[in-house]
Amino acid sequence: MMATYTCYIIYSQSLNRYYVGETENIDLRISQHNDGFYKSAFTTKTNDWELFHFIECVDRRQARLIETHIKKMKSRKYIENLKKYPEISNLLKIKY
Repeated sequence: MMATYTCYIIYSQSLNRYYVGETENIDLRISQHNDGFYKSAFTTKTNDWELFHFIECVDRRQARLIETHIKKMKSRKYIENLKKYPEISNLLKIKY
């Protein structure tokens, strides 16, 4: 069975911020963010992270490339448009 990797975006209402990452188990990863599992990570500032958007990828390499692309955009509007316009996510999967 082939592993499914996901590029994910979580949102904190209390911080009004997004966080972009990649994982093989999205439910576990969000739980880890909210439980402070990553002690020195940005996400330890709060525990109200919720899944905002995700892109299922064919492998970890693709998930990391898409994650890097989103982070390089440095744009809240771009992140919000990923959810608003699903075709952007589809184009990223084709590109990477």
